[in-house]
Amino acid sequence: MTRSFSGSVRAALFGGAIARMLGRFLLASVLTGTVSLTACDSLRPAVSLWVRPHDKTPADASVSIDEEFVGLLGYVASRGVRLPEGEHRITIEREGYFPWDMMVISDREPISLDVRLVPIPD
Repeated sequence: MTRSFSGSVRAALFGGAIARMLGRFLLASVLTGTVSLTACDSLRPAVSLWVRPHDKTPADASVSIDEEFVGLLGYVASRGVRLPEGEHRITIEREGYFPWDMMVISDREPISLDVRLVPIPD
């Protein structure tokens, strides 16, 4: 069964990460501020990603997956993220710290990452 949903929504709101997070929906078309979504019967396989920050790692560091902002580290650490199967680059950055970057392959098992941002020396 396929259903269509249309609405006048700014296309910018449905950038890559948000469109992927819709899970059940396939972005069908984006036309000058109007987004059409089509529901799919099958869900994409995904795994849980959990991030455990080191005690001195700032909770307000930015978390990006595949170069798209996901949220602040404190939020992502407390709630986790669902990753579609495949290879993904996880990047955590904050001003005054060296960036933390890792490639992960999501398959079937949950992924848990220990993150420690190292301050840049003065």
